[in-house]
Amino acid sequence: MLDKKRLAHIVFESNDRVSRLFDIVLLILIFGSVTVAILDSVQSLKDEYGQTFYYLELGFTFLFTIEYILRIWLTTKPYKYISSFFGIVDLLAILPVYLSFFVANTQLLSVIRALRLLRIVRILKLGRYLAEADFIGDSLKASAAKIQLFLFSVLTIVLIMGTVMFVIEGPEHGFTSIPVSMYWAIVTLTTVGFGDITPSTPLGQFMASVIMLLGYAIIAVPTGIVTAEMAKRKTPRHYEFLKSCTHCSFEGIELGDSYCRKCGTKVD
Repeated sequence: MLDKKRLAHIVFESNDRVSRLFDIVLLILIFGSVTVAILDSVQSLKDEYGQTFYYLELGFTFLFTIEYILRIWLTTKPYKYISSFFGIVDLLAILPVYLSFFVANTQLLSVIRALRLLRIVRILKLGRYLAEADFIGDSLKASAAKIQLFLFSVLTIVLIMGTVMFVIEGPEHGFTSIPVSMYWAIVTLTTVGFGDITPSTPLGQFMASVIMLLGYAIIAVPTGIVTAEMAKRKTPRHYEFLKSCTHCSFEGIELGDSYCRKCGTKVD
């Protein structure tokens, strides 16, 4: 009979045969459930195998629900797990099917389970690359204020350009309101160009050309902001993350750590 500590090791770790087997089976189930959700969206397949897909989805959801409850029970700090990234993903992975009893087709949203495949990072010992991910994340956080200011400036330009185009072109050329004209300005500024609304007057076409050229300059700005922030930081070292915390599910415990760097719990 497995005690709670051994069971927690199997569920949260992947550094021995049994725990790795548990994770591999879990990944197979996740992949299978996502495949079923995708196939269920194909009408011809749904007409022929819809009932089978339905029962398979219920089966997957039942197993994932047991796993979710098991993780909450095994951790000593349930709220830490529930509010963690993987805790939220695990919950969202089972909710769509239960919601489908009240709202039609919401079970298709179960494809969010694909996010759970990120656990393969721990299983294949790819944790050393999380240092690079943290490096990029920290650079983005440090650039947040500058990017927010940049976005506010872009929205101001969109408002002004949209208003100008509304005055120049008017409703007769498709610019029926300032919000619609702002939509056109955003589409043009980002060089998407759907073509559902187009300027017809020479002055309007000139303004559209200005916005297009401005768009090329604006697109490069966020990249430059983040790149400059990354250049200020030291290149991260490569770490081999071998464990995850059984108390808060933090998956960045390095080899040699005695305590979890997130919740401070002693590592077994």
